[in-house]
Amino acid sequence: MTIPKFQSIMRPLLGHLGDGQLHGTAETLASLGEHFDLSETELDELLPSGVQTVFKNRVAWAKSYLKQAALVEAPIRGKYQITERGREAFATDEIINMKFLERYEEYQAFRKRSRQTQDDSSGAVAEEKTPEELVEVGHKRIKQELAGELVDRIKACPSEFFEKLVVDLLLAMGYGGSRKDAGEAIGRGGDGGIDGIIKEDRLGLDVIYMQAKKWENTVGRPDIQKFAGALQGRRARKGIFMTTSEFSREAREYVTNIDTQIVLLDGRDLADLMIDFNLGVSLKSQYDIKEIDGDYFEVD
Repeated sequence: MTIPKFQSIMRPLLGHLGDGQLHGTAETLASLGEHFDLSETELDELLPSGVQTVFKNRVAWAKSYLKQAALVEAPIRGKYQITERGREAFATDEIINMKFLERYEEYQAFRKRSRQTQDDSSGAVAEEKTPEELVEVGHKRIKQELAGELVDRIKACPSEFFEKLVVDLLLAMGYGGSRKDAGEAIGRGGDGGIDGIIKEDRLGLDVIYMQAKKWENTVGRPDIQKFAGALQGRRARKGIFMTTSEFSREAREYVTNIDTQIVLLDGRDLADLMIDFNLGVSLKSQYDIKEIDGDYFEVD
């Protein structure tokens, strides 16, 4: 049997998780490999990068999309289990694919965030794209998926870790000072909403104040006003407010109408920056796109 496409893996994957227990990757691959009657050669077939097998990659994508629709969940790192919604979906006997998942609001929001122009359930649009464009679409999709996983991981960590993370991120982005300088204000209770400080440059000609709010709820205008007041109390001109959740429209409008410069970074912004500056992520694979070197073939 040929290696199944990732959408064809979705229903068998739910069936594998149907006992309600936590399952790791190794046992899931073994179970699904047996279900699809895959040979050793098929199980060992690698992606062009040579880093991961094709089957493992497709199972991971099936699992990821089911998770976006809340049909499966990962309460423990590396362990997945079916949700009640997943049980209901499996009981329908319908074909479970990306079109099926569109009935769930969480998946709709995920698709909206991805800003995809390609219809993933059809090859019609893909045929109109060049190979380079398809690589770009795939790269954006992988980055968007990774960003979502980063936000989930950050939310599962203690607040103290989040405060450390935002300082590490600014240092990785090239802001001056050091971990010691930036850590001086972290953890000071009742410090007017200031969670950390960092020098804007190595000479310390200006200082940026930070607040890091690990929160599920939307951050509203009152929280930003309080932070702005704390900055004014220190005669500070610049601040960064970071959160694992989102900012309300009123909060974003407020920072555009005050003299103090305040940058708002929500969970998605943080994840994108972490990926761009290689914080909390590692290189999984890399593809080189090459073209003819015209100079080499020039003949005098």
